[in-house]
Amino acid sequence: MRWMSSITARVVILGLVWWQYGCTVPPLMHRGGIMVDSWAEVKIDNASVAGILAAFNRAEAALQAGHLDELIDLYSDGYSYRGLTKQELRKTWDELLQQHREFRSNHILSRFVAVPGEPQSAEVTCSGSLWAISRETGEQVNIDSWYGEVHHMVNENGTWRVRGHRGKAPKTQTFGAAPHPFF
Repeated sequence: MRWMSSITARVVILGLVWWQYGCTVPPLMHRGGIMVDSWAEVKIDNASVAGILAAFNRAEAALQAGHLDELIDLYSDGYSYRGLTKQELRKTWDELLQQHREFRSNHILSRFVAVPGEPQSAEVTCSGSLWAISRETGEQVNIDSWYGEVHHMVNENGTWRVRGHRGKAPKTQTFGAAPHPFF
């Protein structure tokens, strides 16, 4: 009988720990951040990976601080995606920053592949989400989410920037689908 009370005590303790952990740790989407999958395919040098991660982290910090100029610095002057230029993307970000606060994003990077040629370029596969709190309603709003989006990155004067994303605009958009112009 003594072993039974020992097992019962362990189950109760594990249940309490699990309950407290589940109640105190916010869901993943509230944590935000840039991370590399433990199984990520990396076919590029470590310095490039570090530079790309630094670029995403700078953009995340700028977004959280609401600094538009620093956020837009993530994008190459030659940025182009589905008809959007860097200047048009700047307008979109400006509107988002005016309408929302407390931005957070998740970026799970799963593939880094060097692209031959000059300037130094890479393709980075990313899944994640972007959300914020609406200034109008005070509610959390999902602004964007994506799966397996491929960012075309370019190293310009020692800084990695997003030049665009893989894929051409379809003639018609799939119901519920939206382009992913963000980072």
